[in-house]
Amino acid sequence: MAERRMFAKAIIDSDAFLDMPMSTQALYFHLSMRADDDGFINNPKRIQRMIGASDDDLKLLIAKSFLIVFESGVVVIKHWKIHNYIRNDRYKPTTYVEEKALLVEKDNKAYTLGIPSDNQVTYQTDTQDRLGKDRLGEDRLGEERVNYQEVVNLYNDTCVSFPRVTAISEARKKAIKARLNKYSLDDLKKAFELAEESDFLKGNNKRNWTANFDWILKDANIAKILDGNYANKEKRKSETAQELDDFYSMAKDWAEE
Repeated sequence: MAERRMFAKAIIDSDAFLDMPMSTQALYFHLSMRADDDGFINNPKRIQRMIGASDDDLKLLIAKSFLIVFESGVVVIKHWKIHNYIRNDRYKPTTYVEEKALLVEKDNKAYTLGIPSDNQVTYQTDTQDRLGKDRLGEDRLGEERVNYQEVVNLYNDTCVSFPRVTAISEARKKAIKARLNKYSLDDLKKAFELAEESDFLKGNNKRNWTANFDWILKDANIAKILDGNYANKEKRKSETAQELDDFYSMAKDWAEE
């Protein structure tokens, strides 16, 4: 088996890859370095634990289609042949011939599963269950199964002081799905509750600015809300500068929208 691995910039510089947490990106690189010459890995959980990555990191790579998972627990790097070309005299075929037989190589050299039978659909879902407690296809990460309206209803019912959401645009769907890749529905509910409790986010600030659904759902903003950055507290001189920074950040978000 070859000892050196390469990575295509077209993949690792893509927004889909760079939007993932650094721990998820690191896991991808470690898995790729330990894959066989066809891109297969038979111990992804062991490698995950070895580098201190979480179950969510592995699930996210599967959900974002950087990995393809099989019933056996073996995974394959989807873009392996885009990353690596191995000379015939150095190439050692994978031992996972049954899993490889289920793959089709696309024109751009990326792997994809062939037209799945009912059994293949079942075992892929079951294998994803074994990789973590959450059911990827049903709970969070499958495009067709994200309940966008549930998130909007949760916001409208909780954030009664903020502008209501009446339409779910494609941009909002994208934002909801992105947040559910990282946070649970309970996390979103907690963020909405904290936002509703925050006088600053409801307009009690020097610019009378009020947050809204789109602002709250931005990754950086929801993290700050959950961290308690906008909780009501006695004003201190040092907070004035922070408030101005927050306002300019909000204004920039508005301009971009």
